[in-house]
Amino acid sequence: MTSTSDLYFIVTRKPEDRGLVNAGRICYISESRHRSLKRSYPTKLPVFLMGSRTRLDYEIELSYMEQLSAEDAELLQALSEDADRMRWFIEGEALRTALGLAEGTAVTVEEGGDKLRGIVKYIGRLTDKSYSCPLPGTFFGIELQGEDRGKGNTDGTFQSKTFFSCKKDCGIFATFARVRPVVPSSLTPSNPEHSQTDQLFSGDRVTCFIGDNIRHGMVLNVQEKDGKHIVRISTDKDENGKRGGEVDVPLHLVAKGELPPEPESMDVDTTPVEKDNGFLSLNSVVEVTLGKGTSYGIIRWIGTLPGCQETMAGLELDEEDGVSDGTFKRERYFDCAPKKALFVKLRSCRPDSRFQSASANSTEMMFKQEDLERDAEHCTGILGTVPPVSTEQVHQILIGRMKGIQGHYNSCYMDAALFSLFSCSSVLDAMLFKSTEPQDAPIQSTLLHDIVNPLRNKGFVEGRHIMKLRQQLQKHGYSHSFTTDEKDPEEFLTVIMHHILALDPLLKLSAGGKVQDSYCYQIFLDQNHSLVLPTVQQLLEHSFHTAGLKLAEVPSCLILQMPRFGKKFKMFDKIIPSLELDVTDLLSEGPQQCMLCGDLAQEECTDCFKDPMFSQTGFKIFCKMCSSQVHSHPQRRSHKPAALVIPKGYSGRSMPHTLIRDKLELFAVLCIETSHYVSFIKYGPKREDWIFFDSMADRQGERDGFNIPEVHACPEVGMYLEMSPAELANQAPRDMKGVAKRLFCDAYMYLYQSTSMCLYR
Repeated sequence: MTSTSDLYFIVTRKPEDRGLVNAGRICYISESRHRSLKRSYPTKLPVFLMGSRTRLDYEIELSYMEQLSAEDAELLQALSEDADRMRWFIEGEALRTALGLAEGTAVTVEEGGDKLRGIVKYIGRLTDKSYSCPLPGTFFGIELQGEDRGKGNTDGTFQSKTFFSCKKDCGIFATFARVRPVVPSSLTPSNPEHSQTDQLFSGDRVTCFIGDNIRHGMVLNVQEKDGKHIVRISTDKDENGKRGGEVDVPLHLVAKGELPPEPESMDVDTTPVEKDNGFLSLNSVVEVTLGKGTSYGIIRWIGTLPGCQETMAGLELDEEDGVSDGTFKRERYFDCAPKKALFVKLRSCRPDSRFQSASANSTEMMFKQEDLERDAEHCTGILGTVPPVSTEQVHQILIGRMKGIQGHYNSCYMDAALFSLFSCSSVLDAMLFKSTEPQDAPIQSTLLHDIVNPLRNKGFVEGRHIMKLRQQLQKHGYSHSFTTDEKDPEEFLTVIMHHILALDPLLKLSAGGKVQDSYCYQIFLDQNHSLVLPTVQQLLEHSFHTAGLKLAEVPSCLILQMPRFGKKFKMFDKIIPSLELDVTDLLSEGPQQCMLCGDLAQEECTDCFKDPMFSQTGFKIFCKMCSSQVHSHPQRRSHKPAALVIPKGYSGRSMPHTLIRDKLELFAVLCIETSHYVSFIKYGPKREDWIFFDSMADRQGERDGFNIPEVHACPEVGMYLEMSPAELANQAPRDMKGVAKRLFCDAYMYLYQSTSMCLYR
């Protein structure tokens, strides 16, 4: 058992003034010493290094370390290299899984590049505590089973001390990094046996270890004998045709599901599908028939595998129907969760039928019929330009099922983007009416007459119109997968605004005297930021500060991408929406007020931006007098204020008491969770004026069915926006009311507008 009198930490960033301390080093301090020094060391901690030959403490910044539980520290300490500890600490999942392992658990252990099957027989230390290392490290002793017996290197002894007993070369001692449970989902740190019991029911297919053999069978019942759970299993015939009959097997030797002897061997229906699958590509949403039925997933890799000449696809499945985490014969091809990866022949894949509202032929006929209907309407002048849905009309026109834009075959990125831009705002309506090249006119016409006008007039756009737009974009040649693949909203918007309709760039950024054009802005932060629960205002300011950027002019529409990497990793657990974005201090030109006295600002200090004495919001700009006073402080004498560009006619003039601020208002937010985009619209001035849109909220039917879009009010958002940051930080996402959690936790893109630039205001 580990000592509870010490506190343990792992160094997550190498201190610049501590040459011997690397990221991944385990440190410790006694609880009593920590309590006595807490006030004297508010930002640093004098800790001892695990394994150091000298009993010297090292003062390390608290921000450079993270505290560990004693159990985690002992698991990590078993690794010999700091870099390995850091890698597995960041990965996290293996540590959590290791806490759920118990003696008797069926596992695989990596040895010499192979994954061998075995049973955990010992968990603990192999060496005693020492003066330099009071935490020797936790190891796992494993007795190999079945065909893997004899592939080990011990009989359960280590340095002449016996920790468990097995035959010669049938045992292995390993760190947690090399050990995985046969069924990870059946293990929890609290009570792994009870957790697995809850998951086993009569009729379940299982894999069990009987002596040296691995057998499959069906659960008859689970009962408790002498305090232990015993599973009665009706076993299948073995490889020699011999039937095992009914056997009683201890629960820890039973794994739910029929585990294949090799990760890559799974029964897959390889019957060629009728359609040509040449249009399937990376990120296509597909289905494949397995022995157990139809499974759904996304293509994450396409290519050839060793020993197979045919083109293969690596799928990330929706459910745990797979056999690996993206590896094939110990070679990694892509990353995903355990048991969600499957490698199959590409010709075995079909487009996901859940997102197809009709067959290709009937869809084509619908499009032709729609063209005729639209042409007739144009001739009679029925369709014209329709203004956005007003605040008063939202509940009448937009709210309900079969409202908004109907999802059609993996189109949520486009549905959410178009609904956000055009349902209640006209800030980008210029793209609907500007003159275009002849080859681009059909796309503009589809966007205006088939999507935007019906959305604003009837509150509903059929999925066939979205597919038509995607087909037109694909035909244009910008991407061969517009009709099949999941894409990002910014990719679609850039194609429409820049490549197709040649809209003037929405954003003009000034950097070093040069102006750069852009259609959206990706927020990046340096690693030293101090933000924990940021507002969008803070994120934008910190990003501009890091990149040395300013706005050359106030944008009519500002599209901001949040600081996240791909669709999974988020830099912040929550982001607070800024209903107004004040960009006055972000402008490269224009009069600005001193943040202290309100007079004409003449200098800006980027060094003061992160000074804890100032607010985390707003650039730090001063008049000459205030700047001199601020920088007379010993801690700021090294700062280097820079002169601001003062417009002609303002120099020497007194500033008005209140300068008119340049502000943008939030009108929409796109969010993503588990590869599905939805959107929130701020449609009115009241705090509760929010609606939520999901283009695939429900589905009617299977292959020949259709998606049901839905728009509903979400006034609960306003309640959370009025909370203080401290109150909001304490809100557990799972307990937040309605859909508010998705806005605060899953924000992907924020859309702001200048009210003076909207066409219909």
